[in-house]
Amino acid sequence: MIELIVGGARSGKSSYALCRAESGNASLTFIATAEAKDDEMKSRIERHRQERGPRWNLIEETHYLSSFIDQFGKDDIILVDCLSLWLSNWLCSPGTASWDEEKSACLEKLQQSPASWLLVSNEAGMGVTPVGELSRQFIDESGWLHQQLAQLADRVTLVMFGIPQTLKP
Repeated sequence: MIELIVGGARSGKSSYALCRAESGNASLTFIATAEAKDDEMKSRIERHRQERGPRWNLIEETHYLSSFIDQFGKDDIILVDCLSLWLSNWLCSPGTASWDEEKSACLEKLQQSPASWLLVSNEAGMGVTPVGELSRQFIDESGWLHQQLAQLADRVTLVMFGIPQTLKP
């Protein structure tokens, strides 16, 4: 099972994903993609850690999510937060040419995984087209990633104002 959970910044998507994951008795793993490059981000990461509590296993991975997908089985729920940060990490690193390979590997492995996946991402494509090249590249790549994930996902949820809206099925 794959659920893509999208929404704007501070929309409630991460809280929604945590509630969805914790509703059962499965083994829980949180894959964090954020990098603590400044004090504000360190504070955000710590707040998220405290929200999760001790029931969660933690993997911190900023680039190679595909290297972890195969290790989970049918009794696992994995929450990845967040795919837009994952994409930003790729776009802002020297090895951006490998992004397409990593994205393809993730999509392929997710389709084959027996685990349940909750994939959280920021919906950033509902506004105007940005002026800067990197910003436009981010909007394009995140839009394409979301479209591909939405196609293979069993469920797609848009969260706005803390209210989840089921888009698929």
